[in-house]
Amino acid sequence: MEYRYLGRTGMKVSELCLGAMTFGRETPEEESRAIMDRFVEAGGNFIDTADVYSRGISEEIVGRWLKDKPRDDLVIATKVRFPMGDGPNEVGLSRKHILAGVEASLRRLQTDYIDLYQVHCWDPGTPLEETLSTLNDLVRSGKVRYIGASNFTGWQLQKAIDISRHMGWEPFACLQPQYNLLCRSTEWELIPVCLNEGLGVIPWSPLRGGWLSGKYHRGMTAPPAGSRVETAEKEGWGEAWSNYANEHTWNLLDTLFAIAEETSKSVAQIALNWLLQQPGVTAPIIGVRTMRHLEDDLGAAGWALDDDQLARLDEASAIALPYPYDFITSLTKGR
Repeated sequence: MEYRYLGRTGMKVSELCLGAMTFGRETPEEESRAIMDRFVEAGGNFIDTADVYSRGISEEIVGRWLKDKPRDDLVIATKVRFPMGDGPNEVGLSRKHILAGVEASLRRLQTDYIDLYQVHCWDPGTPLEETLSTLNDLVRSGKVRYIGASNFTGWQLQKAIDISRHMGWEPFACLQPQYNLLCRSTEWELIPVCLNEGLGVIPWSPLRGGWLSGKYHRGMTAPPAGSRVETAEKEGWGEAWSNYANEHTWNLLDTLFAIAEETSKSVAQIALNWLLQQPGVTAPIIGVRTMRHLEDDLGAAGWALDDDQLARLDEASAIALPYPYDFITSLTKGR
């Protein structure tokens, strides 16, 4: 496992980040602990969770595991924003909710500090200055080392960066967006902002809920029973079967399977390796449910797709640009 600086910070993280969203939900605690042990054994030092994952259970599992580990060798990330109760102030990015949230996360994680504290999504109800000044205070207090954002639009991210710069507050170190071969729109605004401003990119759902895992292929008429995609269809999640069972997806999967055969790698390893080679990407977040999934994902590191393979994947996954991106691209190509 190689290590990369997180944005413009001096902190190094492993090129794969272990996502803990499944811990305590699909993955029992004993297996979750074994997965974290194996990840660290393989050289991983970066674990990402959130207060809202199973209403704090994921953080608690990570905390009980973390208690017996060399704390300073690990980079622990968590998030705040979504409801943690039914009260009117138990949600959002107000000073009140953030301060309550960080104290609760510290207790569940059984640690004195959080390496990376991220706002989980934009909050239209709270002034951005209130959120950013509170995050700055947390860094100054020592309870948080670095801050980041997730699920922002381009203008929201740039506004946050500009306000922090103007006020002399702690800047965002990274962005956690959805980014994968089935979600290339992240490249329209978010990746350019991150590259221009020096933010690291730690993509969530790099295998798009299993669509890029090798489990799906042309000719299928329904998702496997018990799969995340089947559940997504029932729950209305983004990775639902009805959203992706189309010719664009099948063409991309045809290319992934062909390159997997050429390289003797798995489809998931190909999809993750493509992401590892994209500009600005620091560490994709691998959200595994089982040890078998982890072992397969770990095989995405330590090698590289060649230029021809990258180009084929780029072409197969490309989506039509909407205005104004199509207009600008057509007039500035080659200039």
